[in-house]
Amino acid sequence: MRVLVTGGVRSGKSRHAESLVPAGEPATYLACGPTSDDPDWALRVAAHQDRRPATWTTVETSDAARALREHPGAVLLDCVGTWLTAQLDALDAWESPQDAWSPALDARVDDLVAAWADHPGLVVAVTNEVGWGVVPATRSGRVFADRLGLVNQRLAATADRVLLVVAGQVLPVKDLP
Repeated sequence: MRVLVTGGVRSGKSRHAESLVPAGEPATYLACGPTSDDPDWALRVAAHQDRRPATWTTVETSDAARALREHPGAVLLDCVGTWLTAQLDALDAWESPQDAWSPALDARVDDLVAAWADHPGLVVAVTNEVGWGVVPATRSGRVFADRLGLVNQRLAATADRVLLVVAGQVLPVKDLP
C-alpha cells in the first residue's frame, strides 16, 4: 500500500501520516533531506522523533530510493520536498542552467518513483502541495515548485491513496479499493 499525504506547511500532514502506521508496528522513519550537519534539520528530525513510538527507527538520508529498497517493512518518508531540495543542492540546480542538472534530477526522480512503486510494504510519503503554497517569485522558487509539482504527480499516479490535509482536516483525493 502506497499513501501520499500532501498539504501546506503546518497543515498537520506529518502527524496524520504517522497515524496511518498501525499502532505498535515497527516502522522506519526516513528523514529525507540534508544531513544532521544542518542544525535546523537536526532539530526538526529530533522533534519528530520525540513523538514517534519507540518501535520506529529513524534513518536520515538524501537517497530515499535506496532507503526504501533497504527497508521493506512499514516506511514513513518525510518529506518529498526536503528530499527534492537535497537533490537540487547536490546538482547545483539553483544557479546552473537547467540543461546542466535536469537529466540527472530526472533520473533520481525515476529511481524514487520506481522504489516507491515496488515497495512491498506500507509506505507513506509526506509532501508539500505547491499548487496552493506561497512560492517566492524567484528562479529558485520556480525551479522548486515546478519540480516538486511534477514529483508529486508522479507519486500520486502510482499511489493507492492520496490525502490532502488542510488545517488538520483530511480530505481524500484518491482512494483505491
